[in-house]
Amino acid sequence: MTNKEIFEKFDKMHSYSFATIDGDYPEIRIAHFITFDNEGLYFQTMKVKPFYSQLKKTNKVAACALISKEGPVVHDSQGLSNFPLGYFIRVSGDIKELSMEALNLKSEKDSKFLPLVKDIERYPTMTTFVLHSFKGEVYDYDFEKKSRTNKIERFRFSCGGMQYIQPGFHIIEDKCISCGTCAKVCTFDAIIPGEKYSINSSHCDECGSCYSACPVNAIVAKTPLDEEYRKLVGKKIINYATSIK
Repeated sequence: MTNKEIFEKFDKMHSYSFATIDGDYPEIRIAHFITFDNEGLYFQTMKVKPFYSQLKKTNKVAACALISKEGPVVHDSQGLSNFPLGYFIRVSGDIKELSMEALNLKSEKDSKFLPLVKDIERYPTMTTFVLHSFKGEVYDYDFEKKSRTNKIERFRFSCGGMQYIQPGFHIIEDKCISCGTCAKVCTFDAIIPGEKYSINSSHCDECGSCYSACPVNAIVAKTPLDEEYRKLVGKKIINYATSIK
């Protein structure tokens, strides 16, 4: 994804959550990206705010937004959530503060930066940051399969030399016995049958059902479970999958 495409995904919702670290605890507030260019995504805050001091201390930030296309979440008769069509986007990475001179130069070449300059003229304590090295993903969901045959599409991206986000479940090792258990318990249709089964990580919700149910522990997890607990959970998942068919 290009910086323009990433910005436009965020821009569909004017404001969203920005997270920083303050000592031992995370802090979060509402803000927004104002514009973009090839160097990154731009946002502003005031130097008198804790947000500013936290940004300067770590030079890191994370942001997340969720856009629903049809309205709020509703619940069925059992109280289970029914999510409307939508997507969320998340990004985290390294930031740097722009000097006023650098911002003026950008505004002279690109009118998209003029609102940032005007805001500083109005509020002199305002300053500009660019998220210049980052990683993230778009999680596009249609759990009821109203518009396509799969529940989710995940698009992962990175910029400025940061390492791409690796999927949580994407490797099935050679010890796979092709029994098909993983495919039977996967509710996201992310398992690809074959001589050795594989996972379509773009369709995978990373719920861990396939990993827990695999009889030979052939699926690699970023955060492995204790083996006895994995087997116990796996039995429950298989029993549930069998009961609803």
